[in-house]
Amino acid sequence: MNLKSKHKVEAAFSMSSMTDIIFLLLIFFMLTASFITPSGLPVNLPSSKNSSIVLQKVSVTITKNLDYYVNDKKISFNRLEMELRNSFAGKEGLVVLHCDQDVPVNELVKVASIATSLEAKVSIATKPN
Repeated sequence: MNLKSKHKVEAAFSMSSMTDIIFLLLIFFMLTASFITPSGLPVNLPSSKNSSIVLQKVSVTITKNLDYYVNDKKISFNRLEMELRNSFAGKEGLVVLHCDQDVPVNELVKVASIATSLEAKVSIATKPN
């Protein structure tokens, strides 16, 4: 008497569908992640209700001690206009100001007026409220 089954069931599990799902999730999260270029300097930004992401061209940071940085490079206030002019180099000027919330407003206005005199657009970085 022949008791063996004609159809053998294989106990192996195929991982191909699982890897497809993992790759689809990876692609989804990469495409939906927000690409922000944060300023490398630690400043305490003021908060606002409407905060939007702006693609940075030139970053100007003013710390609490009134130290000036252009694209994470420390400079003096006297060299700020020349450094901004060199950073634009014929491109569209967009300056993102990262100012500590304890910096006096007149310092912010000085930097904004220099950038405006170079025909650059000025945006102030804030943290979301």
